[in-house]
Amino acid sequence: MIGVLIVDDDFMVAKVHSAFVAALDGFDVVGTAATGAQALEEVERLRPDLVLLDVYLPDMTGLEVLRRLRSAGSPVDVVVISAARDVDSIRSALHGGVLHYLVKPFDRRTFEERLRSYAALRGDLAALDVAGQGDVDRVFGGTRAGATAPVVTPKGIAPETLELVRSALSDAAGEGLSATECSERTGLARVSARRYLEQLVAQQQADVRQRYGTAGRPERRFTLRASARG
Repeated sequence: MIGVLIVDDDFMVAKVHSAFVAALDGFDVVGTAATGAQALEEVERLRPDLVLLDVYLPDMTGLEVLRRLRSAGSPVDVVVISAARDVDSIRSALHGGVLHYLVKPFDRRTFEERLRSYAALRGDLAALDVAGQGDVDRVFGGTRAGATAPVVTPKGIAPETLELVRSALSDAAGEGLSATECSERTGLARVSARRYLEQLVAQQQADVRQRYGTAGRPERRFTLRASARG
């Protein structure tokens, strides 16, 4: 789960954003903060993966919060969500290493797209051992607001085979496929089929769940998400 800290001095806005985040698979709201000082304290205490940061706070700007986080060496990822539209704020946010800058007001779909893009980026980076220039270009391109999330496969995962497994999942019924069934449909070895199925889960194209039978170990079944169907 990606832990998210929401920083906004407007209680209702924070509540709405919390609901948006909670509705997304793979995300969990670990806390909220209404001031810059509280935001700094909560980052230290909760160790979130991502901070959704407003610029206009009562005690200091969100950009000052960002500066202090970076000065302290915090690795937390930051997405700015603010009504601040001036170029200086945007430039300061970029210098602080934010991944996205969402200008209020925006619709829920835009919000969700940015977070899904962020999740895909985290998954892609986690899957890479060594990045080539093409991988780096795709990753940095994917951090721009509105850009499509990069599709990067780790060493040993062939894009063509990944598409074969994705197609097999797409053709499966609502119960999805086990690694054994995927192996039978694609001709891959069972261990390879499982690796590719797990890669689709890492890229948030598929879900996995346990199905318990009458005896023995539970079976892991993979289903393709509706958004990944061609």
